[in-house]
Amino acid sequence: MQAVQLSTLAEAPAGVAAALDTVRGFDAALVNGLARVSEPQHAALTALAGAVAGSPLAEPVSSAVAKVSAGAIGTDELSALAAARAALLGAVHDALVEQADAALGRSRFEWTAEAVAGTPNPLAAGSRAWLGELAIAGWRGVDHDLVSAADRTVEALLGEPALRRLAVLLDGFTAELSACAPVATMDRVPARRWADLWARALLLSWRGAESAATESVSGRLLPLGVDVHEHGTAVQVQVHGVLETTDAPARLVRVSVAAAKVDTIVGPAVWQLLGAHRQLLTALAEHRALELTDMPVTVTGDLLWDDDRAKASAEADPFVTATVQLPQARAAAVAPLDRDPVHIAVPVFFEGYRIREGALESGDQRIALDLDALPAAGPLTAAGVNGSSLLIGLLRWDANGWSVRPLAVQRKVKTVLTALHNGDWALGPTDPKVAKAQAKSGDAVAVLRERAGRLLRK
Repeated sequence: MQAVQLSTLAEAPAGVAAALDTVRGFDAALVNGLARVSEPQHAALTALAGAVAGSPLAEPVSSAVAKVSAGAIGTDELSALAAARAALLGAVHDALVEQADAALGRSRFEWTAEAVAGTPNPLAAGSRAWLGELAIAGWRGVDHDLVSAADRTVEALLGEPALRRLAVLLDGFTAELSACAPVATMDRVPARRWADLWARALLLSWRGAESAATESVSGRLLPLGVDVHEHGTAVQVQVHGVLETTDAPARLVRVSVAAAKVDTIVGPAVWQLLGAHRQLLTALAEHRALELTDMPVTVTGDLLWDDDRAKASAEADPFVTATVQLPQARAAAVAPLDRDPVHIAVPVFFEGYRIREGALESGDQRIALDLDALPAAGPLTAAGVNGSSLLIGLLRWDANGWSVRPLAVQRKVKTVLTALHNGDWALGPTDPKVAKAQAKSGDAVAVLRERAGRLLRK
């Protein structure tokens, strides 16, 4: 087993801080909007242009800064600025991933897929126009009228399968802005998050029909852990694992399945929404491997999950997988548009550590633990992590540096070694107290389905 060299992660790579300062300046310029560019905003835009001066973006970004500063704001100019921002964050991402691979002794596939030139869908033009209005008004200028102006555009995009990725992003973005409107009354604006969503949507609007390069694989999937992402209207579980095939070395892959929900469905009940993926849920709850037959997988290591092509098989202890297979598994390449520090999530395994003051310590080295993200849909809690002796997690990065998000731990419970995984309740709570409380509160999913069925029968 390869040890994680935490000392390698102690300092950010050279240039990362400067690049993030430039991005931060641009994000701040969007807070009050670009209708009248102030001196600080002009300085931030000029710094952005300077950061990409040695790249193919130099001329279009420099021209965009000049036009925007003069009040000539068009979607072409804003798109150039969004591209420059994405390029800077992409460079930061690559530097951080290289640092993480060095600390873990890992290797990864290189991105070799060629960009396919496509004609942007005309429906996306409406989204660019609205995103332009958003940039001109700034976050402080967002009100219900501005948000509702995107309703027809989002509705049209949702009806076009080729634009589903852009449609879902804009649907969520507008819902978030609507919930905060009028933004002028907010004490603090999430400038980085909203700039991320704005820039990503703008770049997606220029893409033609997407056809992700895939291959079909057959083999054994060994789950390591599951990361649960839950919001008021949706839940997604992302399973990280090692894929073994007969004709290739082991590699790291992900499985993402999601479902729409309402905000009254929380905690263990969210698993019921994913009942169509029975084989996957069984493997998570019972710690089993999955035998795959002709399962599509993209070049980014994402299995396009089809439960009919999978079968839960023999027991497979995730901690054994993390000890034996994880160090040799090769990581997937990252698509250009996904090269952003916020997307970094690298599976890691720790043993022989202690936890103190919210950090994992190994010798004289330490790394922060992200305990706030532990989901209520599983038995893993902060207390469980603090008393653990083995840990599987995701190495992540934010403005404060590297951290680890726990996915599973092993600890002693009344002298008995017990494993706690985020996916343990995939088939229902195994904790008697939680199961009793859930039964007492009633089955929210069943009630809502019955009400929906009653409405459809009318």
